[in-house]
Amino acid sequence: MPMVWIRAKSRRLTAAILAVVLTAALGGCVPGPKPPAPVSPDSGYRAVLEQFGRRLLDDGAPAVLIQVRVGGDEWSAAYGVRNLNSPSRAEVTDPVHIGGVTKSMVAVCVLKLAEEGRLELDAPVSTYLPEFNKVMHPPGPVTVRQLLQHRSGMPSVDGPLFDPATVREALTTKVSLADLLAMAGRISWQAKLAQGFEYSNSNYIALALIVERLSGRRIGEVISTDIIEPLGLSETLMTAAGPAPSSMVHGYIALDRKQLDVTYPAAQIDNAAGGMVSSVADVNTFYRALLQNKLLKPATITQMESPLYARYGLGVVRWNDLCTNDFYYGHPGDVPGYGTITMTSADGTRQLTMAVAYPPEPLPRGDTHILHQMESIAEDTLNATCMTGPTGPLNNAAGSPGTATMGR
Repeated sequence: MPMVWIRAKSRRLTAAILAVVLTAALGGCVPGPKPPAPVSPDSGYRAVLEQFGRRLLDDGAPAVLIQVRVGGDEWSAAYGVRNLNSPSRAEVTDPVHIGGVTKSMVAVCVLKLAEEGRLELDAPVSTYLPEFNKVMHPPGPVTVRQLLQHRSGMPSVDGPLFDPATVREALTTKVSLADLLAMAGRISWQAKLAQGFEYSNSNYIALALIVERLSGRRIGEVISTDIIEPLGLSETLMTAAGPAPSSMVHGYIALDRKQLDVTYPAAQIDNAAGGMVSSVADVNTFYRALLQNKLLKPATITQMESPLYARYGLGVVRWNDLCTNDFYYGHPGDVPGYGTITMTSADGTRQLTMAVAYPPEPLPRGDTHILHQMESIAEDTLNATCMTGPTGPLNNAAGSPGTATMGR
């Protein structure tokens, strides 16, 4: 699904978080050579997230899952149910579709190949996929780096893949990566005066084909070897044939005025643009490891975070970190039935991942979609964690330490 962006101007703290912080704070979050030490989100910060979760439940969302990590402290919350047809409460460890977060994982696999000398980022894509030019008909040369940065100008395959008229077919019919690329190749490239950033799932379909061609293995297997197994991500997997994990939170859309379960669609099998399933904790673990140089070399991470002027690096999105004058890195995820937002500070010490099973609604969604709100709240919450205020463990008086759980 297309990337969504909040305004490019500097973010302001949301009114709710700002009110809480100013009530308790002794001072603000002032960037400088010695940024304020992060503090644990107090009950006021939690209240903003809890209010958002409860409001989404009231609007019909099946579930909302959140995990915040600040230093060595952690707070997690699960709201709602796993399945609208069952009373089982959602748990914070439950897996969900994470959509575009998949792209950060695919980027790691590509960059590992570059570290091993098996791939040149500035080489033409056709070096590794000789059929690329014939299938895609690009107006000019396209490099691997441009695919990673969404700067190729490739038309996106997600429109025809999840068109309301064909979404039922997408639920039951697997589409290979080669067929997805061919589907994108039937869409005309839009002429532009200058080619800049343009989010397109087709870029990561092509990248996955390169990884598969060079490794001789499916992209899901490579992600497992490069990321899942080394980090011990127990709830993370690529969508595969067969039933969904029994603990998975179900997602829904509205189609022809009826509720349609889209929990494990066949079109997401091995889909490198958005096919990964994971938990909020696993997603946080992945980005912390990534930014602390546990998956790639420091020089590679520097490239991944570049260029300075861009909102999108090599497989990662960035937002302003007002605590440090640096950036948060992560990715939004938006697929039918599910939305995810994840952000991690550059040093990996402050994190927030939020996943939502959306209220059932028709496709496509409008510009005021829930993911916009999630993105803004996540950034504002992390920016609020550096403000002077009460410290202490991330716990919740209504539940077990560090965890809140609420049914519908």
